[in-house]
Amino acid sequence: MSQVYEGYERQYCELSANLSRKCNSAAALPEGEKRKQEVSGLQAGLDDADVLIRKMDLEARSLQPSVKATLLAKLREYKSDLSKLKREVKKLTVPNSNQPAHGELLGSGVAGMHEASANQRDRLTMSNERLDQSTDRLRETRRAALETEELGILILGDLHHQRETLLHSHTKLSDVDSAIDKSKKVLSSMSKRMSRNKWIVGSIIAALILAIIVVLYFKIF
Repeated sequence: MSQVYEGYERQYCELSANLSRKCNSAAALPEGEKRKQEVSGLQAGLDDADVLIRKMDLEARSLQPSVKATLLAKLREYKSDLSKLKREVKKLTVPNSNQPAHGELLGSGVAGMHEASANQRDRLTMSNERLDQSTDRLRETRRAALETEELGILILGDLHHQRETLLHSHTKLSDVDSAIDKSKKVLSSMSKRMSRNKWIVGSIIAALILAIIVVLYFKIF
């Protein structure tokens, strides 16, 4: 997603610098058909810039909140620059009622060209700086995403190990329960045998006592 935004941003900065250069060049032209053609091309370029701004806005809003806030702040600067450029283009469409003399027009044209060149350099420098800043931010975002991914992998590994430990413990507990059940059965069987043996011993003792009483009776009587 960040790469998509970066692509839109690069296209916008290149288009903005190109429009600024054409605007300054058109400002140096005398009023006429050629200037109208330049203004028409500028207006079409402004429409393309608006489309890119909207795409960047939609893309920025789909990102994580921390990244979104930074990109939206940068996007506001782009919108402000585009508004200034629209005002400059609009000035070109206003006819100048006070036509200067040919010499003055030529002089203003040369001055306008120098000013256009300076403005162009300034805008190109600003665009390059913004691209560098955006690239740095995206690199930082990717680095943070990679660190988060590595941390997530470590956490998943720990959870998997804990799951294996719990399963092993569950198996041991099942074995212990099985052993306890067997022990209970053995103890229950032993208890039954002891009870049966008690009755047998008791019966034998009673029989012996009865036999002794019988023998004594016959000896005495």
